[in-house]
Amino acid sequence: MEPLFISPYIEFVTENFDQLVARLVEHILITAETVLIAVPIAVGLGVLITYNDRAATAVLWAAGIAMTIPSLAAFGLLVPFLGIGSDPVVFTLVLYSQLPVIRNTYVGLTGVEEAMKEAGRGLGMTRRQRLRRIQIPMALPIILAGVRNAVVIVVGVAAVGAYIGAGGLGEFIFNGIRQGDSVMIVVATVVVSLLALAADYGIATVEQLLRIHNGEEVEQRVSTQLIERAV
Repeated sequence: MEPLFISPYIEFVTENFDQLVARLVEHILITAETVLIAVPIAVGLGVLITYNDRAATAVLWAAGIAMTIPSLAAFGLLVPFLGIGSDPVVFTLVLYSQLPVIRNTYVGLTGVEEAMKEAGRGLGMTRRQRLRRIQIPMALPIILAGVRNAVVIVVGVAAVGAYIGAGGLGEFIFNGIRQGDSVMIVVATVVVSLLALAADYGIATVEQLLRIHNGEEVEQRVSTQLIERAV
């Protein structure tokens, strides 16, 4: 028999399993849509600012400012233009996810050893070719670490999007607050946390595989070992 304090949570999950799955799928879709939009923009900006230090300072400053805007305030400003639902939420989350990806892209590209870039020059590569063939492959693990941070942020903040009808697991949290149902709040919060942890672990595994591919010595995760054995 399960402990008494766990019984209400198990009962809630059992009775609302279909709805939990539906809200979880909505949450994943919002996260995926945000990442698919945000990452190309942020990586592109990260690449561009490697050409100009002043531009790098300005872009990183602007991305940092964007992260300080409270999510509910951003939703309120965007609703008159984008309406209620997922659109203003995705727009806000794209802004929130820019800083970690832009910063890591910039740091990763500028941190490539000068000797490697000099070797590319010696082979007659142009700056664009060095970027594509040397710098980006070497910086990929660092870029992916930025994506990893961004995804965790997006998963957490996406829950607030339920306040303006975006759906997702935040619906259970806000309904629980309105109804004074702590069980509903705890279950939804735990599921959001598990989703964030799963995304973090999965991306971290890919990041580690890229580091190994680049010749770095790392302490391998269980998932990394399993993938390497399978391949």
